Amino acid sequence: MLPFSADLNRRRFLASGSLAIASLAGGPATAASGGYPKGFLWGAATAAHQVEGNNINSDIWVLENIRPTMYAERSGDACDHYHRYRDDIRLLAGLGFNTYRFSIEWARIEPERGFFSNAELEHYRRVLACCHENNLTPMVTFYHFTMPRWLAAMGGWENPEAVDLYARYCERSAKHLGDFIAIASTLNEPNIPLLLSWATMFKPSVSPEEVAKAAARAVGSDRFGTMLFGNGGNITDHLVAAHHRGLAAMKSGPGKYPVGVNVAISDEQAVGADSKRDEKRRSVYGPWMAAAAKSDYIGVQTYTRSRVGKDGDLPAEAGVELTDMGYEFWPEALEQTIRYAHEQAKVPVYVTENGIGTENDERRVEYIRRALAGVQNCLRDGIDVRGYVHWSLLDNFEWIFGYRLKFGLVAVNRETQERTVKPSARYLGEIARRS
Repeated sequence: MLPFSADLNRRRFLASGSLAIASLAGGPATAASGGYPKGFLWGAATAAHQVEGNNINSDIWVLENIRPTMYAERSGDACDHYHRYRDDIRLLAGLGFNTYRFSIEWARIEPERGFFSNAELEHYRRVLACCHENNLTPMVTFYHFTMPRWLAAMGGWENPEAVDLYARYCERSAKHLGDFIAIASTLNEPNIPLLLSWATMFKPSVSPEEVAKAAARAVGSDRFGTMLFGNGGNITDHLVAAHHRGLAAMKSGPGKYPVGVNVAISDEQAVGADSKRDEKRRSVYGPWMAAAAKSDYIGVQTYTRSRVGKDGDLPAEAGVELTDMGYEFWPEALEQTIRYAHEQAKVPVYVTENGIGTENDERRVEYIRRALAGVQNCLRDGIDVRGYVHWSLLDNFEWIFGYRLKFGLVAVNRETQERTVKPSARYLGEIARRS
C-alpha cells in the first residue's frame, strides 16, 4: 500500500487531468511566458540499466561480463538509482523541472519466463508515487534497450514469440502501474539497429557475431539476440508488431494516458544530387513514422545531423566541433527533426531525448540554448510540440563506452555516489521554472 500522502497526491493528480493528459486531450495549449505553451513539459531522462545498477538478469549484463566483449567496462552499481531514486527525483523537482522520464526494467519484473515479481512492480510503483509527491509528471518507457537474459537466449527480437511475450509483460506491468502513469512509451529507439547500419563512427573492435556466440555459450543456448546489436532487417517487423500490441495492452489497463514510441532521428542532410538521404529515411524512419501515426504521440530523440552522400553517411567535415561521443556539435538538428517527425506522423511531438556528451558544461549550456531556439521556432509555426526532456539527468553508464561519456545535468562520483549539480542543470531548470 502507498502512504496516505502519496495516494492523496495521486488522486489530486488524476483529478487535475495531469498536464500531459489534459494537453493531449485538448490539442495544443495556449502560449505562456517564454514562448512555450501552458502545460509544456520540462524534464530529464534516465534508463534503468544505465542508472539503477546490478541489473543482473538482463542481456546487457551478460554482454558486459563475457569475453570477448564490446563493452569498455561493466555497469556494476551504476548510479545506484535503484536505491537513491527518492533523492534524485527530489533533486530534479527542486531544480524547477516538472517531468521525469524513466524506464521500468523487464529483466527485473520478469526475471524468469512467466514469473512476474510483485516486489519489483511495487518498487516501480513507489518510484511513480515519488514523482507525484514531488509534482513531477512521470513519463514511463516500458522497454529501453534491455531484455531478460532468458529472452535473449531464445534469440531476442528475431524470435517471433518475443511479440507475444512483450505484450504480456506490458499487460502485467500496466495492470499494476497504469493508474500512476501520466505518459508511456512502448519502445525506446527501436530503429537504432537500422540507424547504426548507416553510421560511420561506430566500428567495434570485436564483431557482434563473435560476441553473440560467446554470450550464447554463457547462457547455455545456441543463440543470443539483443536489440542494440541486432540485425535491423530481421527484427523491425517484430518490433513494430510489439509496439502496437504493447500499446493495446497499456490501454486495456487502469489509468488513461497517452502512449507513443520514441524514435532516434538524425537531421539527415543530402550531399550531392545522388545522395541516398531519402533511401535512408525510408529504411530507418519509415516504419516508425507509420507506427507513430497510429499512436498518441511521437517521441523525438536527436543529438546531431548526418550528411548523406551517394554511398551513405559521410564523416564530419574537417575542422568542425565534435562532442566527446564523436558527434558533430549541431544543436540546430532538433528543429529539423521535430519538423520532419510532425510532417510524417502528424501526431503531437515530445522531445524525449536531446543532449550532448561532453565534460565542458559551458558547451552543454550553449547546446541547450540553441536547441531550444529551434523548439520555439517550431512552436511559432504552429507545430504541436508538448515537451522537452533532456538526456540525461545523471552522468551514467553509456553502453559500450562505459562511464567515460558525460551526458548528465548532474555529475556522479563513481566512488561515493555523491551528486553534483552542473550549471547546465540550473540553466535549463530556470527556463522550466519561468515557462
